[in-house]
Amino acid sequence: MMLHTRGSVLRLLQWQWKLTTVFVLSATAVFLAHELLGWSWATLPPMPLIVVGGAMGIFVSFRTNQCYDRWWEGRKLWGRMVNSSRHLADQVVAFLPAGPKEQASELQQRLIHRHAGYVHILRCLLRGHDLFADERVRACLDAGELDALRRRSNPTHALLERQQRELAELHRRGVIDGHIMEAFDRTLAALLDIQGGCERIKKTPLPRGYGFIANRLILAFGLLFPFALATNLGWTIIPINVLVSLSFALISEAGRVLEDPFTMFWNGLPLSQLSTMIEVNLRETLGEERLPEIPGPSPQGVLM
Repeated sequence: MMLHTRGSVLRLLQWQWKLTTVFVLSATAVFLAHELLGWSWATLPPMPLIVVGGAMGIFVSFRTNQCYDRWWEGRKLWGRMVNSSRHLADQVVAFLPAGPKEQASELQQRLIHRHAGYVHILRCLLRGHDLFADERVRACLDAGELDALRRRSNPTHALLERQQRELAELHRRGVIDGHIMEAFDRTLAALLDIQGGCERIKKTPLPRGYGFIANRLILAFGLLFPFALATNLGWTIIPINVLVSLSFALISEAGRVLEDPFTMFWNGLPLSQLSTMIEVNLRETLGEERLPEIPGPSPQGVLM
């Protein structure tokens, strides 16, 4: 996620250099046709293009708003993940028996470390990374538990299932009563709901027709708009066409890069920072002192 910008107009044009080139060439061709070839007939009435431009602006803005809603929903889901993870750690420490001298027991450590691994694995799956090669995953889960996940189609659900089974066994043995088990069950259900929301966003992109239609309309507009300006504006149709047409293109592109909030692109949610922060919070609950460093923003102002 970008925290601050250090861009310029030139870098913006470089980002969309292909469309910028098309818009410059189309306007230049129309200008030269009028000035050098005398093609005064090569014009279009401005009113139809104004109407099309207004409709296109509404369409492109609608798509961008829908993409931002997906991005913001992803951020809210991970905000809930932070809170639910902290709550689970508090429950484990408060409800389960501690070790000698009130230190964290092996049971408490296992449950909390497993949940930290769960959060990191969810991050890996949402970003398409290899969870078995991830440093933080291997730091939270032992080799046997990791190996068991290789046989599961949904590793995150497998870890929640293991948590549920272990807590249910404690309930059967009388270590925790029914009220405490019910509280744990609600927390695990909330985590599963958060995971499902993230998977829904990741696996259900916006219909491809939105982007296809928007891009084709913007291209057509950028090619035709100079014909509506050529009669009265002379060479200024070149910067005007670039400014107007590129504005539509940038609004559409902003929606495209927001569509997947879990990407590693500069607009993506800072899942590495959030998941490591959760792990630190969980380990602090156990009283651990050797904690991983929470990632900060890069020199370019991007927080991953």
